[in-house]
Amino acid sequence: MRKPYSISMIALLSFILVACGKGGDGKAVEGESGKSAAEPLKMVEFVTTQDGSPLIIKPELFDTPAAKEFATTGKNPYIGNKEAIEKGKKLFQLYSCTQCHGGDAQGQTGPSLHGPNYKYAKNATNKGMFETIWHGTNGGMGAKGKGLMDPTDPNNGLTPDEVLKIIAWIRTHGTTTGNE
Repeated sequence: MRKPYSISMIALLSFILVACGKGGDGKAVEGESGKSAAEPLKMVEFVTTQDGSPLIIKPELFDTPAAKEFATTGKNPYIGNKEAIEKGKKLFQLYSCTQCHGGDAQGQTGPSLHGPNYKYAKNATNKGMFETIWHGTNGGMGAKGKGLMDPTDPNNGLTPDEVLKIIAWIRTHGTTTGNE
């Protein structure tokens, strides 16, 4: 009777050590940031604009320092960054956002993105606007996130970093930064 209990206990302890990022020698595996390589990015909880259900985004897509910061805080570090804003404007035009939202995101067939009265109230925050752009809406806007924009091509669509730059450009037209 003691053998199955002992094996179970050893298996449980092994699992705990692996989950804590400890190797067989008891040392944590260090990454570039000094954190354990086994420690996952502690991301904010993203939800869909359509129904508020969990929005799962692969952590590895947050592959720049700005995207990683956003993933953990929900704050857009590109707000006020001139270079990022210029890139965001180009991406807004490249991905045909202008067709529905107009050349300056003032609204056309789609709603204005200037605020403060957003069609989707969550868009007053950068996290909310990111979720809307990434996964789309019930109002006709399709998902723009990488792997969602074109389900047949997992590399098609915007990266989190690109979405943040678009949001930084959009915020130059309104009175809120979205980081409040």
